[in-house]
Amino acid sequence: MSELAHLRSQILSLTREYADRLLVSQPFKPGEDPVPVSGKVLTSDDFSALVDSSLDGWLTAGRFTSDFERQLAQFVGARSALFVNSGSSANLVALSGLTSNKLGDRALKPGDEVLTVAMGFPTTVNPIIQNGLKPVVVDVNLDTLDANEVSLQEAIGPKTKAIMMAHTLGNPFNLDLVQRLCKENNLWLIEDSCDALGSTYRGQRTGSFGDTATLSFYPAHHITTGEGGAVFVKSPLVKKQVESFRDWGRDCYCETGKDNTCAKRYAWKLGDLPEGYDHKYTYSHIGYNLKATDMQAALGITQLAKVELFIQKRKNNYEYLRRHLSSVEGISIATPTENSDPSWFGCPITLDPSHPANRENLLRFLESRKIGSRLVFAGNVTKQPAYKDVDFRIVGDLTNTDIVMTRSFWVGVYPGLTTQMLDYVIESISDFMSGKVK
Repeated sequence: MSELAHLRSQILSLTREYADRLLVSQPFKPGEDPVPVSGKVLTSDDFSALVDSSLDGWLTAGRFTSDFERQLAQFVGARSALFVNSGSSANLVALSGLTSNKLGDRALKPGDEVLTVAMGFPTTVNPIIQNGLKPVVVDVNLDTLDANEVSLQEAIGPKTKAIMMAHTLGNPFNLDLVQRLCKENNLWLIEDSCDALGSTYRGQRTGSFGDTATLSFYPAHHITTGEGGAVFVKSPLVKKQVESFRDWGRDCYCETGKDNTCAKRYAWKLGDLPEGYDHKYTYSHIGYNLKATDMQAALGITQLAKVELFIQKRKNNYEYLRRHLSSVEGISIATPTENSDPSWFGCPITLDPSHPANRENLLRFLESRKIGSRLVFAGNVTKQPAYKDVDFRIVGDLTNTDIVMTRSFWVGVYPGLTTQMLDYVIESISDFMSGKVK
């Protein structure tokens, strides 16, 4: 072993020792210690991977990125994966790639309609607006918090060209119906799976159904790379366009640090550029720089090695909360979509509209006990101030969406929560709903 290799080994050994000491857990003290709604779960392997990558001195995409993309695609069951700097960026390039004129008649054009739900996270809707497309929104089912099937079918029109929806809090939407609508109407499917890593529908993992699909690796999500996300793509042609929008809009598809993959770097004639203009500086799209770093990818690899354990713990925590809260008067827990097995992002709770409990008072009470909670994202996105002037086409009424906006929230199921923490959450919600506390 060389001197440098020996020194590197010592550094990584000390890093693992440091992490082991740092991560020692302490007994939970109800009312004193927080019960986070979400969070990262790290081990010494994660710390070691971060340091190992940094010691390469190769700070952009490199050897860890290629491995991470390959392992991600294999885990989800997708043809290929592209690593990006966030789940929001993943959504942006997953849709933007489908606007490329290199896709011919199927390219999305300004004014084309994209179906989605009014209840969700803004970055599922934002790419539609940012690309000059028209968002068409439908209501949700209260039992699953996913798109209402009748409204979705009624929303199909002559200008409809795509469906872009999220699996709400990890609960897959009705993929039988959505895939049939896409096939019958020649629609693109952009599958926002950011909250659903490991969820399955008829035994197939979400993220593998869409023409493009996305994941988020923000610390709140199933695995983390700090900031980070991924795009899954079926078609090699579509992959090149998604990659282009991620990488400044360039026409060149060389990996970082490589040149002349096409073997004709100075032989292209594109646009009005002179023949032979350097292909690495030829741009076919108005794109972005949404790449992630190799250090993030290194962390992603060690996190992915634990993902099956994380997924099972999320499922167990959801089931534990559902079982113990099901008898509490005035609340209902969202249930899995038929034919699905969700890898839950959170445990969604809706207060019955007829119950006198006030949601905000409940959330303040939970906060006073240091129990984290979140609303179901934007509620009704059409009522958010940022979207005041957006030209939505609203199909039917949004009755259930408005109920979610005023009566729903979720609590955590992430793997860092202990049974003692979950019991404290159950006790606190039960006390409030029964009127024992105000």
